[in-house]
Amino acid sequence: MDSSGLYRDITDSARSAPGWVQSASEVWTEYGLLLFGLLFIAVWWRARAQAGPRAVALAVAAPLATAVAYVASELVKSAVDEERPCRAVAGAAASLVACPAPGDWSFPSNHSAIAGAAAVALALAVRRLALLTVPLAVLMAFSRVFVGVHYPHDVLAGLLLGGALAALAVPALTGPISTITTAMRASGGRAAVWFTGPDPTRRP
Repeated sequence: MDSSGLYRDITDSARSAPGWVQSASEVWTEYGLLLFGLLFIAVWWRARAQAGPRAVALAVAAPLATAVAYVASELVKSAVDEERPCRAVAGAAASLVACPAPGDWSFPSNHSAIAGAAAVALALAVRRLALLTVPLAVLMAFSRVFVGVHYPHDVLAGLLLGGALAALAVPALTGPISTITTAMRASGGRAAVWFTGPDPTRRP
């Protein structure tokens, strides 16, 4: 797939954008994934207060599924060996951020795979979060092209890979984690109860 023409259009727009837009995109593309991490923590903390073990299982499965997506994207990246567009596309505007070192391949985008997986996994845990997480994932993917370090097809593939793997991994992990959560709650151990929330069937 050749999306170098669209890459040139987007990076040209980035270079002509106001300074605050460039700065905001640089900060977001670098640190935006931390927001998904905070959402993982918030969803887990909320799940602890719910009676059934499924909520905790979904909250724990979400970051695990995201980690699976990251590993998968790394495996594909190492197999494809696509050069970064900031080095490969002739006549393109200079990237807003430093071009990754040679050998740090372009396809697919790890940031996009992580964001896509996190968006889907969090939405499976708390459905209404999809209204927040999906736009954030798309924004993360777009920012990787905007700052000049990925082709559009890199980020599209990353989003699809991450989202698909999360949609498969979260349901697969939820059952076993629910069983473990129930056992941990029933044990009455202080650390177990802190992590999973109290067992509603046990008397204080």
